[in-house]
Amino acid sequence: MDNPLSIKNFSRTKLAIPGDEKKLLLHSCCAPCAGEIMEAVAASDIETTVYFYNPNIHPQEEYEIRKDENKRFCDKLGFKFIDADYDKDNWFERIKGLENEPERGKRCTECFDMRFERSALFAYENDFKVYATTLGISRWKNMEQINESGKRAAKRYANVHYWDFNWRKKGGSSRMIEISKREEFYQQEYCGCVYSLRDTNRWRQKNNKDRIIRGIKFYN
Repeated sequence: MDNPLSIKNFSRTKLAIPGDEKKLLLHSCCAPCAGEIMEAVAASDIETTVYFYNPNIHPQEEYEIRKDENKRFCDKLGFKFIDADYDKDNWFERIKGLENEPERGKRCTECFDMRFERSALFAYENDFKVYATTLGISRWKNMEQINESGKRAAKRYANVHYWDFNWRKKGGSSRMIEISKREEFYQQEYCGCVYSLRDTNRWRQKNNKDRIIRGIKFYN
């Protein structure tokens, strides 16, 4: 039996941005997480600008691959793409003392805060009343942790609101994978930062698996 929530069968309903706004600033972490969300807002005729601010990604070669993949899909859909600063030195300064925190712990909260604070600032300075992020669609992430950070950043600026829509629901997470395979997106095997790379490789070695080889794996 065909899956009614698959890309082939799913009938998208029009989404409404909070406050009935017409444009959205979408912070994006990578193309695989962004794909389903970008197609959803495109189908709803929401004027969307993708904001790529991810100074956590290590090393820079990995950052460039993920950025280029995201821009490629933006170009396909006709979305404006903002390549923000790769200010990794500031990221390391902000994360200092949290290097050994676990995934979903205090280090991740600090990382989300930094990225969303910059996103909310860009929204404020460029007349976006609403911003959102692609981070929450991944089941590897703590959605509550992400949404709390997003709302906290929005409170710093008047008339900026964080859209905490649950992009996972109604098959969103599954379509994310479908779109990634269809578009043959780059498939990263760790969250992004040097510490997630370290911890993922430690887990792999402990479980008799090969270490990550970056830059070679794509969805198909």
